[in-house]
Amino acid sequence: MATLEAVQGDITTMRVDAIVNAANSSLMGGGGVDAAIHRAAGPELLVECAALGGCPTGEARITKGYRLPASYVIHTVGPVWRGGTAGESELLRRCYESCLDLAGARGIRSIAFPSISTGAYGYPIQDGCRIAVRTVRDHLRGPSVIELVRFVCFSRRDLSFYQEALRPVPGP
Repeated sequence: MATLEAVQGDITTMRVDAIVNAANSSLMGGGGVDAAIHRAAGPELLVECAALGGCPTGEARITKGYRLPASYVIHTVGPVWRGGTAGESELLRRCYESCLDLAGARGIRSIAFPSISTGAYGYPIQDGCRIAVRTVRDHLRGPSVIELVRFVCFSRRDLSFYQEALRPVPGP
């Protein structure tokens, strides 16, 4: 069974096989975690991203990690929050699922996620982290090479929501 954990920190410093980038659909860099990852990885990342031709919301693409400690960056495009009536929860679930599918296909054993869509895209953190944790747990119930999933939170407040979502569910 894989280990799931939440930490507060800088995702660009994580020593895991892959980090996830909360990207925009162009994959050409943006703000927040996307900008930090592009800065830390170096200009080669932008060149590789340009060749990918973008990524639709809810899907993911994979690149090398270049100057990052992680070997890979998995880029996913989360939904912009529109009040919860535009399929945002399903799109967010698909982000995590797509990343995990790519990780499994590459034999990635450890992966670090940011809190996708809960920053500039406005997704409510409490709902977003519940979807993240539930999707990862559901995915890992099946066969998987993934041994570690780390949720990397920017703020202490976000970390508290992830810690709550990761608490074991009491049995019957």
